[in-house]
Amino acid sequence: MSYPHSVKNLIAEFSKLPGIGPRTAARFAFNLLRRSENDLKLLGNAILDLKKKTRICKNCFNISENELCEFCSNPKRDRGVICIVEEAMNIPAIENTKQFNGLYHILGGVIRPNEGIGPNDLNIKGLLQRIKNGKINEIIIATNPNTEGETTALYLVKILKPLNLKITRLARGLATGSDLEYADEMTISSALAGRREYR
Repeated sequence: MSYPHSVKNLIAEFSKLPGIGPRTAARFAFNLLRRSENDLKLLGNAILDLKKKTRICKNCFNISENELCEFCSNPKRDRGVICIVEEAMNIPAIENTKQFNGLYHILGGVIRPNEGIGPNDLNIKGLLQRIKNGKINEIIIATNPNTEGETTALYLVKILKPLNLKITRLARGLATGSDLEYADEMTISSALAGRREYR
């Protein structure tokens, strides 16, 4: 079946999102066709606001609507501990455990040599600057337990070790190859509690 041009365009745009194939994109498009014009305006405005109102925290590279994110601007957070994650979407999984009260640092990805992504493409210089400027007691590496996450973790250990910091890694409550974003609270709580130090 050939869809009208406007429907085809919307399906094509949805298909650009990660994990969305043509069938799912078509379901999204047809669902929106059944929505009221007001619902569509609300959705459109939410998408536009995402770009207009959000920015990157100048300290940790988290997403924020202010110069500093909610964690970096919170005086009650422990400024001596930094948890390194791959992306901002990994933070809620850790926060939901209520086991961590430090700050975060978002790498903006992982080392993927096959895709031409190396250490210089990640927010590592910003991390080193934070360590240099602050009194950091511990760095927790919370990259995903897959090949790319482990490669990135080992690289971080290599460059951080000479700084004489306590460097820990989330314990193996997380299955190898899994994604932090989808792990349940109990699993992440166990991984945080049982984190091991790199020696």
